[in-house]
Amino acid sequence: ARPYLEQLSNATSDTVHLGVLEGDLALYLDKVPGRRRVEIGSRIGERQPLSSTGLGKALILDLGEERWKQLFTAETGPRALGLPVWLERMRGYAAAGRAFDLEENEDQIRCVAAPIRGVDGKTVGAISLSSAAQYMDDARMEALSDDVRNTADAISRELGWSERSARKK
Repeated sequence: ARPYLEQLSNATSDTVHLGVLEGDLALYLDKVPGRRRVEIGSRIGERQPLSSTGLGKALILDLGEERWKQLFTAETGPRALGLPVWLERMRGYAAAGRAFDLEENEDQIRCVAAPIRGVDGKTVGAISLSSAAQYMDDARMEALSDDVRNTADAISRELGWSERSARKK
């Protein structure tokens, strides 16, 4: 996945992460720093909440609403959103095939994330593109959604996934 992460980071000047689901947390496996003077607090090997990180939300897009509720309720810490608003956003993210972090995990940091799928179409990981809020207004996040999804799909194809096989299921 590393060449794809580097390509996305170089094209956008933003930080790109790769992670997987580990229990009820997102485990960060790789990080490609962007070229902007933005400090993103994530570290390789770190585990972060699923409900507040873009990477975490992308990892659970396919799990469904009941599991989303369980995960949201189980996580502790300060909450900017209540469950109803979060669920509404998750429904939209699932329909769009990507998730956003709107400064929910780290102040002034926003990101766009998308799932990586294995040969069976199931989510096996996710990528996220992160930057300071000043560089990630709503319009740019929407515009970057295709780039992030396309990069995640390219990595997925390396793992044997295909859009055609996904439509058959």
